[in-house]
Amino acid sequence: MTQGKLSVANKAPGSEGQQQTNGEKKEAPAVPSAPPSYEEATSGDGLKAGVFPQAPTAVPLHPSWAYVDPRNHELFTTYSWDDQKVRRLFIRKVYAILLVQLLVTLAVVALFTFCDAVKDYVQANPGWYWASYYYNTTSVLLCLGITALVCLSVTIFSFQTKFDFTSCQGVLFVLLMTLFFSGFLLAILLPFQYVPWLHAVYAVLGAGLFTLFLALDTQLLMGNRRHSLSPEEYVFGALNIYLDIIYIFTFFLSLFGTNRE
Repeated sequence: MTQGKLSVANKAPGSEGQQQTNGEKKEAPAVPSAPPSYEEATSGDGLKAGVFPQAPTAVPLHPSWAYVDPRNHELFTTYSWDDQKVRRLFIRKVYAILLVQLLVTLAVVALFTFCDAVKDYVQANPGWYWASYYYNTTSVLLCLGITALVCLSVTIFSFQTKFDFTSCQGVLFVLLMTLFFSGFLLAILLPFQYVPWLHAVYAVLGAGLFTLFLALDTQLLMGNRRHSLSPEEYVFGALNIYLDIIYIFTFFLSLFGTNRE
């Protein structure tokens, strides 16, 4: 009796393309062929024979939407700065933050300058009076106007000139150290004898030096100089320019605002 029994042929699996199970035919899984060797894959004959198919020709990507590995920070910055939209957005963020900072500073100065109640309170308390370094209204307004004109002129000049201020960081650092030690020596001499011309020279040098720093920090935003800021450092760039403007205003105030109320 052969009915109802399963006949199994003594054959190696995969020797035939089909096996019979319960009267149904089922295809045997195909055994994958061995991968090509390096010589076969890289040889011209292998490519022609289809052993290792040739990759399609790469299409050059535009820098504005090309994928860049974020771990390669230098390459990421280069691709970002090549895009004009990224640069304009970065500069817009910097000056928007700078505008908010200057408006807050101007509001505080106006409060202490034009509000009689606050002014009387500061003048009635010696500690607040000397801590505020108080000047009269005319001197403050004059220095604000001079600072605004100087900063606007330096910003326009920094965008137009071909001179690279970012390559002069060493020189500016030496001048800053000279100004620092000169101010330290002046602070020692002032309690014993006040020298008006020496104080004026120090104020002029300080205003000039931080005007150069303003030009340097402005060109760091442009991205087409020797050194530049990353597009993610817009807060740092705004803070640098804000401090430059405050220092310029302070030195102008110490130069022209000699009369106190």
